Amino acid sequence: MIRHIYDHAWVLDTPKTTYAFALLPTGQLEHLYYGRKITVKEGEGALDALIEKHAFAPGNTCIYDNDHCGYSLEDVRLEMSSYGKGDLRDPFADITFSDGSSTCDFQYESFVIDDKEPASDTLPVSYDESGKCEHLCITLSEKVKGVKLHLHYYVYEDCDCICRMPVLENTSGSEIVLKRLMSTQIDLDRSGYVFTTFGGAWAREMQKTSIPLVRGKFVNSSRSGESSHRANPFVMIHPAGTSEDFGDVYGFNLIYSGNHYEAAEVSPFGKTRFLSGINPDGFEFRLSPGEKFEAPEAVMSYSAEGFNGLSSHMHRFVREHVVRGEWKKKERPVLLNSWEAAYFDIDEKKLVKLAKAGKEVGIELLVMDDGWFGERNDDHSSLGDWDVNPKKLPGGLKSLADKITALGMGFGIWVEPEMVSEKSKLYEAHPDWAIQIPGRDHSEGRWQRILDLTNPEVCDYIVDKLSEVFSSADISYVKWDMNRTFTDIYSQHLPAEKQGEVFHRYICGLYSVMKILTEKFPHILFEGCASGGNRFDLGILSYFPQIWASDDTDPVCRAAIQTGYSYGYPMSVLSAHVSASPNHQTLRETSLETRFNVAAFGVFGYECNLCDMKKEDLAAIKAQIELYKKWRPVLQFGEFHRGRNAGSLPVNGVSADPNAEGNLTEWTVVSDDKEKAVGFLMQKLVVPNSQFHTYFAKGLKEDEMYHFYNRSLKIDVREFGDLVNTASPIHLKQDGLLIDIVAKFVKMDTENEDLKASGSALMYSGVHLKAAFGGTGFNSEVRHFPDFASRIYFMEKE
Repeated sequence: MIRHIYDHAWVLDTPKTTYAFALLPTGQLEHLYYGRKITVKEGEGALDALIEKHAFAPGNTCIYDNDHCGYSLEDVRLEMSSYGKGDLRDPFADITFSDGSSTCDFQYESFVIDDKEPASDTLPVSYDESGKCEHLCITLSEKVKGVKLHLHYYVYEDCDCICRMPVLENTSGSEIVLKRLMSTQIDLDRSGYVFTTFGGAWAREMQKTSIPLVRGKFVNSSRSGESSHRANPFVMIHPAGTSEDFGDVYGFNLIYSGNHYEAAEVSPFGKTRFLSGINPDGFEFRLSPGEKFEAPEAVMSYSAEGFNGLSSHMHRFVREHVVRGEWKKKERPVLLNSWEAAYFDIDEKKLVKLAKAGKEVGIELLVMDDGWFGERNDDHSSLGDWDVNPKKLPGGLKSLADKITALGMGFGIWVEPEMVSEKSKLYEAHPDWAIQIPGRDHSEGRWQRILDLTNPEVCDYIVDKLSEVFSSADISYVKWDMNRTFTDIYSQHLPAEKQGEVFHRYICGLYSVMKILTEKFPHILFEGCASGGNRFDLGILSYFPQIWASDDTDPVCRAAIQTGYSYGYPMSVLSAHVSASPNHQTLRETSLETRFNVAAFGVFGYECNLCDMKKEDLAAIKAQIELYKKWRPVLQFGEFHRGRNAGSLPVNGVSADPNAEGNLTEWTVVSDDKEKAVGFLMQKLVVPNSQFHTYFAKGLKEDEMYHFYNRSLKIDVREFGDLVNTASPIHLKQDGLLIDIVAKFVKMDTENEDLKASGSALMYSGVHLKAAFGGTGFNSEVRHFPDFASRIYFMEKE
């Protein structure tokens, strides 16, 4: 609900939050409050308690003007800020005018309240299926130059989220140069908060880092041309004592896929300013008279119920107001990707054989990854030449697709349309289509260059060529990859004075391509990818309903990566696969069960060579897929809760307490009606001589009774090493032929959990699980729980 309160103040309410700001005597907007919902009555003085009282400006600051000697903008909570009028903190807007001056003084002009949902000519925005959204637009005017700034606010009450989107309109008579325009600003009236960010690198995305904000400025940003592995645009600000289920927390994200910037700054007067938007480093945008610039939409939410409370808001926002199209609420198929099975060494015969093996275990979709086009036998050539390699696929895509679909499976392909190889027909014909500086050696990445999507001709080529590919066969899935960062930034399409616009114009061009293709092929399930999670953001999710979270499929790493994503993104948009052991990224060996248990909490699939697998492993995979399909609606679209979190701590830093934070990862996902739930518990390292673990559920109905149970598992006797000889009537030599024969016929039973308890007991007391192996004995009542072991548990309302 949006209300205009007496004498130019505005209050935005959701069921659990209130956001308020008002007009200052100086003409700027003062931020008053964002947090737990409060009661604000109508009428004069309704917000007096929230307004800061000013008498004299602080020492060694500059007053706004002689008529308001008590106001220094450096010590005021502002809705938007700029340089030149005394505020020395990071600004919301920075503009250079035609006379070379850069002072900006945006004054309140007018407001409108209506039900228009977000709209943009250049960028993706949030939406509501009703076509309506509570909307407030505040228009500010630069006091001297007359440039207009429209601050749009959108309220999504169903998920306790508020979005902001500024639009700058050059209503002056001269060209202006925009140096920065943030998307959101929050000025908080105290310091001591913690700034939590999620960053890392290739194969270790979304590592959670928390920095106390005592003084100075901390920045989370990307300069790579993408939202990046290095720093995801989702961040949180919260007091030091906030936990998963208790305490205040603010969350922020951007609907944008390019260079971004999130800064938290503590002023000399103890106020904290948060800014989020396009990274101003490397950004400069020229606006002629009459032109406008649309900044990306920002989303923000607050919770008094800890990080899980905030995640619940953000998850619902993404599912309901970002993801769209046919696949928004449709269950995603279990797929098999050819990449780690064969890499570039693919052909029709191998792929059909792989598909048949997949069909036998319940796979629903085969994805042909890189290597099917041009002369693509390695990563040195052919990007841009999206024509089938006739040696590998003599009948073209259609012949292969027909063979796959005849098995009752879907068929998908891999593309990397934003790239071009130097060794390609496309580059030979159009070297000017690549982002590169003529006459300067180019810094290479993966033997490929980036196509210049600021150029409409390039965008048209991509649309036309991919339309040809997607129409040539029965293709039901596309993996859209992007495998390098930007270097030597220069567009031969743009004049010299507009080179500061390349990064942003590239992203706008990308969105135009994605919009056309997803609307033209609405039945295709598109999955975003950028060397894993290098572009995991709300901009991509506005077109593609899921994103490959990381190229690292090691379940120990993935547990931390998926936990990181879960703070801001629902599991329905995160792809996760079971791969080989030893893992191809870490060489770590883990059990097939742990690999399944971790991957099952995302959009699920396999990435391994089923044709080379043992029969017992194939039987296990068949059982896994059957189980996943049964629980797929809960796992993909249920409400996700984090429990204890091992995070990214090193595995050698383990507490003597087996239930301690740092050694366990604990998740629960619950159906919307709270009648079904799936739990997950994983440990990094065994704590010697310690047998007991407790699993704590979350999100259940307290007074309802639930049936709690696990899967019945069989353990390979070789897991026990030489200890098997303490029970075997004959001596079994390790790595000998005899023990391999015995292992085929003799399996060890492990624990069976089967009980009934109330939701409150499962959540607050927890389930005291059957004892783990502690070195003193083993039988069918003992849990086999070595390093990197895990379990999934099922709860069904009685």
